[in-house]
Amino acid sequence: MRLCAWYLYGEKHRGYALNPVANFHLQNGSVLWRLNWMGDTSPRGIGASCGMMVNYRYFLEETATNSAAYLGTKHIKASEQVLALVSQFQQNSKL
Repeated sequence: MRLCAWYLYGEKHRGYALNPVANFHLQNGSVLWRLNWMGDTSPRGIGASCGMMVNYRYFLEETATNSAAYLGTKHIKASEQVLALVSQFQQNSKL
């Protein structure tokens, strides 16, 4: 879970999210909301993402602000759950 959170939040390409689906949702103003362990147990889900599933949440009153922040300063808005996992990854990672 920590590695997945880091991949979605911290791994970048030219300053933007490396994952193309994450990049799409973040450009549109979503919040990186929740990671779900074994959220997709289909053969494709297991093969593509080890069963992990991510939820992006759109708060309509914040989408324009979130989108502008992501596109302008490359800031990713994320929930406390995701940020806690990112913090745990950073503390324990040897990368």
